[in-house]
Amino acid sequence: MSEDTIQKKFRLPRQQIQQLLDLISPDVSRQTRRNHPLSPEIQLLAALRFYAVGSSLEVVGDGYGLSKTSVWRCVRSVTNILLRHATDYIRMPSARHEVMEARQSFHAIAGIPQIIGLVNGTLIPIANPSALNKAFICRKGFAAINVQVVVDHRGMFADMVAKWPGSAHDSFVWANSVEVQDAERGFFGQSFFIGDSGYPLRTYLLNPVTNPTTRAEDNYNIAHIHTRNLVERSIGHWKMRFRCLHKSAGGLRLKPERCCAVAVVTAILHNIAVSGGAALPEEEEEEEEEEEEEGVHNPPQLRDALHAAGVQTRQQIIPNVFG
Repeated sequence: MSEDTIQKKFRLPRQQIQQLLDLISPDVSRQTRRNHPLSPEIQLLAALRFYAVGSSLEVVGDGYGLSKTSVWRCVRSVTNILLRHATDYIRMPSARHEVMEARQSFHAIAGIPQIIGLVNGTLIPIANPSALNKAFICRKGFAAINVQVVVDHRGMFADMVAKWPGSAHDSFVWANSVEVQDAERGFFGQSFFIGDSGYPLRTYLLNPVTNPTTRAEDNYNIAHIHTRNLVERSIGHWKMRFRCLHKSAGGLRLKPERCCAVAVVTAILHNIAVSGGAALPEEEEEEEEEEEEEGVHNPPQLRDALHAAGVQTRQQIIPNVFG
């Protein structure tokens, strides 16, 4: 196959596919030829094709002369192996030079200082009615899992939480994430996350000013939108590369826990593609609007104290930078 054909079919360049093959081969290779085992190459390519097109397992199998069961085994094996390497590919900036690079790159977008990551939630449609209950029905009326992402300055995933049903609120997912626990312990120092109005204002998370009354606050909100666009674009590119995640594919036809695993593995592959400069597929991306939700509230006294601290932090930035 030509390089263009490989990227179109599998979403990754030949060299990066070879690197993945080297990574998974020790775990998927068989020592004997008993029962005619599939080669590591076929197992990887079948899984990549499933992630890329989102078609049913039968359709993917038809392209390789494989049964539905064989394709499922390929997807399961490759997903499980890559999942074990998630922290090698999805991680927050931690070294001093990484944090400084992130801050400088985010500041260059629209002038907001000290940003370390952009947080957002997105819905991944699923289609396995036998395994579903009402908790998976999202606010838009379809079955889904709610996936939280943190995107870095390169448009790569720095953190992902994929374990909550579609009815879970974005702010609930955020409040129960490791990133919040780390932020409240001061792990990120003076760095901030950026989130939309569905996330609560905190000393470590900046959201928009709800009712701006000054030009500085208007300018801050405009800068906030321009900066936050990166996370929305990154989610769009992720779903464009791996159509199994997109609503146009009809939903992942796997058990919910397997859908969560596929979300994380495709995020790994997205990061590999971005770092390697892989081209985006040519298909038109259908615009998916992520509605901003009203936040889930803590007890009033605690909520007011946390919000007041966040307001003070935000007000220190707005006049100095956007006044």
